[in-house]
Amino acid sequence: MCGITCHRHYRLVQGLDAQRIGGVFMDPGNVNGQLLKPILEVSYLTTENAWRYRAILRYFYIQHERLRHYLLPEEVHEYLKESPYFSNYTEEQLQQDLNQLVNWKNLIPRQETGRVTSIEEFKRRRFRYQCTPYTVEIERMVQTLENMGESFGGSLERTRFERLLEGLLQLTKLSSPSDSPQIYAITKLSPEEINRLWEDVYENFRRLTENATDYLAHLESEKVEELMRTEALLVYKDTLTEYLRQFMVALQQTSLKIEAVLQDSPDTLICFIAEKVATHQLSIPRLDAQPDRAAMENQVLDRWQSLKTWFLGANGKESDLDYLQKQTNEAIRRITRFVQRLGERHHNLRSRRQEYLELAKWFADIEDIEEAHQVAACVFGVANTRHLYADIRLSEDIDAEIWDEAPTVLVTKPRIRQYRFRTRLGAIVTHGDKKTDLLQDYFDQKAAERELLEEIIDQNQIILGDLPMLDPRVRKTILGWIDRCMVARDGIAKTESGQRIKLLRLGDEYITLRSLDGTMQMPNFSLQFLD
Repeated sequence: MCGITCHRHYRLVQGLDAQRIGGVFMDPGNVNGQLLKPILEVSYLTTENAWRYRAILRYFYIQHERLRHYLLPEEVHEYLKESPYFSNYTEEQLQQDLNQLVNWKNLIPRQETGRVTSIEEFKRRRFRYQCTPYTVEIERMVQTLENMGESFGGSLERTRFERLLEGLLQLTKLSSPSDSPQIYAITKLSPEEINRLWEDVYENFRRLTENATDYLAHLESEKVEELMRTEALLVYKDTLTEYLRQFMVALQQTSLKIEAVLQDSPDTLICFIAEKVATHQLSIPRLDAQPDRAAMENQVLDRWQSLKTWFLGANGKESDLDYLQKQTNEAIRRITRFVQRLGERHHNLRSRRQEYLELAKWFADIEDIEEAHQVAACVFGVANTRHLYADIRLSEDIDAEIWDEAPTVLVTKPRIRQYRFRTRLGAIVTHGDKKTDLLQDYFDQKAAERELLEEIIDQNQIILGDLPMLDPRVRKTILGWIDRCMVARDGIAKTESGQRIKLLRLGDEYITLRSLDGTMQMPNFSLQFLD
């Protein structure tokens, strides 16, 4: 049992009412009226006078980043007049544009009353303007799009997998693995520390998926495809291929560990993390409306389910991790094919005039015709050749020599119409006694193995750390069972006799498995018989 309690039902684990949208599980009940309303604040980007509105709000955004939140219309007008596009722009037009932006909720007006010297000035209602939080985020997004260009960015950061695994291990670490019941280390941390660990985990996961998707999309873009068909690829082929291979190595080394952590994490632990994250967020003083605790907890649960689905898949479908691995392998193969085609084209277009002149001098110095025939056969090949069909090359390495590959055996037959394979009639030998003896030896061998296995089974389980010296046959059988359980998604497999067994790991220490033919170091596993 887990050493923590959870009062909220972890509904997302069941997956009964969740639909996967773009790799994220989304509850249909979240499609509320707020989601269906138009966003009035983005109207200035596409309206008729968008060039004026965008220039005004970009200046407000730049000043906001410099911690100048309130601006006077005169200051804005002075800035715009520096551009040749606003040479005929008047203060009246600026005031109209500011009023329109206020109506679209991009600006917040604030009446200036500190420097009023007369009633007439007060009646003019002189305002300062501040951009709204929506406008700041919109301008930040537009500026990012402007700097992005037409191509995808992204990268394949192999360290992201290691940092994600490290964060997950910190979240699910046991304070004392030998104690019972299990007590998790994060139960002794404050909500602020748990929130920091959770944000690090989700940020590494988000950056990993977004950067990997963008980078693979960059490799598959039309512009990059055109560059790969040019000789510019030859300069970067080794670096690019090594970059992709290193990412694949990091993916394969850490993905199985991450999957094991996600599978072993109980629902109560995730609920506990969600509650503590919500507690920390609610402890932050906010002058406006406080966020809803249930909504914040559900957000953490949604993100955890997205993380789990990305690595493990859901509803029998392929996981996004497997898809990423296939796409990376395909990118490596595509680069190799392009390099091979460029090499062939470069070889065909190369001028061999100097080589032919050297060959001509060589032949001119030969006096014996037989020697000339031999040299011609070495240079140009045999005059009358026979073409033989062989299987496809097993290696994709374009630099591999044909002598380094395995030969293909080809059986030929005479090319005459009357040829037939020779057949010889023979008696059918039953070998009944020999078959019976072999079958009886097989049964005796299996019976001996069962007796040896029954001797090491204690209370319907086999603990590898407690085993004595083993017979090699028993060791092979146990390792075969462990292999079946590790391949199974739920860690449960069947023996040759049909019994169900479950594989469990007992702690992080390693034990020495001894047998008559040697020893091996391996984790301390336990095989439990469920039937």
